[in-house]
Amino acid sequence: MSITKERILEALKKVQEPDLKKDIVTLDLVDKIQIDGNDISFEVKIYNPAMHAKKRMQEALEFALERAFGADVNANVSLVPLPKDKEPEVRATLSNIKHTIAVASGKGGVGKSTVTANLAAGLAKKGYKVGLVDADIYGPSMPTMFDLVGQRPNGVERDGKTFIQPIESYGVKILSIGFFADPEQAVVWRGPMATKALNQMFKDADWGDLDFMIIDLPPGTGDVHLTLLQNVPLTGVVVVSTPQEVALADARKGVNMFRMDSLKVPVLGIVENMAWFTPAELPENKYFIFGKDGAKNLAAQMEVPLLAQLPLIQSVREAGDVGRPAVLQENTATAKVFEDFVSSVVAGVKDQVST
Repeated sequence: MSITKERILEALKKVQEPDLKKDIVTLDLVDKIQIDGNDISFEVKIYNPAMHAKKRMQEALEFALERAFGADVNANVSLVPLPKDKEPEVRATLSNIKHTIAVASGKGGVGKSTVTANLAAGLAKKGYKVGLVDADIYGPSMPTMFDLVGQRPNGVERDGKTFIQPIESYGVKILSIGFFADPEQAVVWRGPMATKALNQMFKDADWGDLDFMIIDLPPGTGDVHLTLLQNVPLTGVVVVSTPQEVALADARKGVNMFRMDSLKVPVLGIVENMAWFTPAELPENKYFIFGKDGAKNLAAQMEVPLLAQLPLIQSVREAGDVGRPAVLQENTATAKVFEDFVSSVVAGVKDQVST
């Protein structure tokens, strides 16, 4: 029996788009079918661009075609991003949030979570309604930085369904993996399990109306990032780096990841953290421990804004350890540095929305 377009579509009805919960033919995700004997080619739109999701889809397509036409069929399949108008439940749930900003870093140890905590608290200090998702699965820091260690969220009933109620601290509504795990126990999860847990913090939580949702991403560039960023409608991303070359190389990769065709997330700018050290007894001196202007130069090279150069200050670390972000200090030079950074992010968001 010859291979026809109708028979190909009939075979592909056995393949389901996992995020949209229907087969790919019913969803009209199959396009550009071409047949040349036993050689066929076609295009399939998928929602999740993560490597593990692409591999599973490829395997499902190959299995469906082999079952229908035998092992002699040669299939050339192109997997392309799904149009933005086909949105799963997570996006619909977050429709009452005006702006969603992810904070990322190419590597760990550059102060990403400290920057995230001060951005969220600084926005709340300015009077905005703010939510914060601690998506750093393997190293959740927000319970410590907002003095919430040992806290557990309550449930709240809405329209016959129970939602997670974020815990509020300093005017910021917060959910963290750290609320659901023993602080002494390592979180050992594979990518799909981590992604499922993160999605629940978005779609199964009662966030209410927010001006800003801030997401503290895990360090690096992996499947968790791709899946999360594809599911959550982002206004933009802030990339954090120290000035040293080993951190800059990873920050460059991070910026390039957000610029991928399958994501195209606007990069609001780069933050240079630990830019210099000024000892209290020598307030006029600057010591460039990790190098000078590395992230500033990277921002210029990649044509993205430099949002801030944040100095290495002992009081910032102390503020994080006691659970009160440094931006909340009154009339201090440290708070002023973070307040200026928050203002730069707000300005960047306004520019992004207006373009």
